[in-house]
Amino acid sequence: MSTSESLISHLIELRKRLLNSAIALLLVFICLFPWASDLYSVLAHPLLAKLPAGGQMIATDVTTPFFVPLKVAMMAAFLIALPYILYQAWRFVAPGLYANEKRWILPLLVASVLLFFSGMAFAYFVVFPVVFGFITAAAPHGVAVMTDIDKYLSFVLSMFVAFGLAFQVPIAVVLLVKTGMVSTAKLREVRPYVIVGAFVVGAIFTPPDVVSQCMLALPLWLLYEAGIVVAGWVGQNRPE
Repeated sequence: MSTSESLISHLIELRKRLLNSAIALLLVFICLFPWASDLYSVLAHPLLAKLPAGGQMIATDVTTPFFVPLKVAMMAAFLIALPYILYQAWRFVAPGLYANEKRWILPLLVASVLLFFSGMAFAYFVVFPVVFGFITAAAPHGVAVMTDIDKYLSFVLSMFVAFGLAFQVPIAVVLLVKTGMVSTAKLREVRPYVIVGAFVVGAIFTPPDVVSQCMLALPLWLLYEAGIVVAGWVGQNRPE
């Protein structure tokens, strides 16, 4: 097969995988669309539960009551379809990988998705109640705590991404060791700098209170330690 024919076959295969992913995402979104408002209510529950009696969220734009729940439904559809989308990506790249690469890339990919979901769940069930409780309690007397639904969605998405990426630390550590870029001994050596960096990251990506900053920094540190343990185990079991 010539180079041009090979390139065309790869492009056709890529189009097929992208089309399958888009169809899956669209089908899930269509199924979730009738419950878009309910999905937003679930997403807003951590804040609504901490608002004073009679407190509520507001919409400051004419179109936000329609488009914000639509965005939430699309986000939920993407998360539900993500395993299938990643499967399509794997089917596209797997033929070009060596057998030993397939053995460790696929488990890392699955672990990465599970850790990202775990980070989102940690933010929703653990961090949000603490952060929103602190914010509503800190409001001055006579100030009604109400937020725009679009701004709330932006805040929640940023927190989901921050914690989802933070939970990827073990994957990054294992990859660094697996590719030979750094040793586990060196990772232990730079532990103090990692701890300081974790608290800096927590200060940047969380609201300006010590509790929420620690709730991101401490998992970052613990996940770093877990990554060192797993990387050491992988290194010990690596074939010659």
